[in-house]
Amino acid sequence: LYLISTLLLFSCHRLSVFVSFCEAAFQLPFCQLVNQTVSLEKEGCPRCHPVETTICSGHCITKDPVIKTLFSKVYQHVCTYRDFYHKTFELPDCLPGVDPTVTYPVALSCHCGGCAMDTSDCTFESMQPNSCMKDEPFYY
Repeated sequence: LYLISTLLLFSCHRLSVFVSFCEAAFQLPFCQLVNQTVSLEKEGCPRCHPVETTICSGHCITKDPVIKTLFSKVYQHVCTYRDFYHKTFELPDCLPGVDPTVTYPVALSCHCGGCAMDTSDCTFESMQPNSCMKDEPFYY
């Protein structure tokens, strides 16, 4: 009887930890439009320039089973652009012969889906959007 009550208590504790984890996961902000400062820079232009844009950010439901079989359903959804357009900006003080224009995406809507390498940063640990490769940001 002691063994059964101990196993039951352990199982309930594990279940409560799982439920707490699930509750915490659903309290994260879901995939949505977010205003973000991004830094624009280009080789041949001496400074980095911050601009305000709209990006997609937030939590998406993902399934990656611990035990993988041939028939396991695995999907890794990320918060990514559904609709967007490109905005053009002209960087100041570029070297002669360097095209000063850069384009950056402005999100119009977001969804959870596969990461599209051509429109999103799909790396595990990427740079923050407002960081620069050059040390000197440019502010008007």
